[in-house]
Amino acid sequence: MNAEEHAKAIQKIRENIRQYGYHLYVVSGGQVPRYAYTIGLSPRFGRELIFAGGIIFMHREIIDVIRSAVQMMTPGEKAFSSPFAVDSQGIFSLRECDTSWTDELMLGASDFYQTSGIRALQILPDASHWTIDIPNMHQQWNNQTASVWKWQKEPWKYTAPRGSHVTTDLNALRGERITEASRWEEDYWELFAGFAPDVPKEDTRVVPLGTFLATDPSLEAVLELGIGDAIWRDEASDWHAWKSSD
Repeated sequence: MNAEEHAKAIQKIRENIRQYGYHLYVVSGGQVPRYAYTIGLSPRFGRELIFAGGIIFMHREIIDVIRSAVQMMTPGEKAFSSPFAVDSQGIFSLRECDTSWTDELMLGASDFYQTSGIRALQILPDASHWTIDIPNMHQQWNNQTASVWKWQKEPWKYTAPRGSHVTTDLNALRGERITEASRWEEDYWELFAGFAPDVPKEDTRVVPLGTFLATDPSLEAVLELGIGDAIWRDEASDWHAWKSSD
């Protein structure tokens, strides 16, 4: 971003803060899960908000959750302790983030305020809406415990393109074992925890390939698939090639 583009971006943030009370960044792409964070709440509440992961929620739902969180915030430390409900999205709570996370992810806020160590609250869904891409941002960043977020700092070590992505199902994203895998393009796979044709379309999501490689190293076998190939694994976790029935 050159100086002119940067100035326009800062002006846009100021306009959104003036009009809506805060600016919202939604960040996606690469091998880091999607996340969204605010800029502009700190002067009033001493904190920004960040929603990291939670791919079970659609883009519009994330915006609604953050808006609801902002509406229940009031100045003072105790204002952040009460859970809040958002329509059919469930119950959410707020938890203090360690600044090692905000320094790494909230670059737009650091740039706007011209400081590091941005104080923020992580928005956490209830257990029924938890997915494997939701980190514990209360703990200091550690590449081992950061799990699927480690690609923010670690180099991509696989031969697959860094932008590789996966269509998967909610059960897999809740931590169930993936049993079917297929590769349809150089940078596109399908990974399902069950029989793929039985998965309703509304229960599918697209996530970075690294989301699963970081949590289940046995899935590195899918990197060896040729385009158009598919495999499945049994209860002993042994992989087998799909064979067409003639």
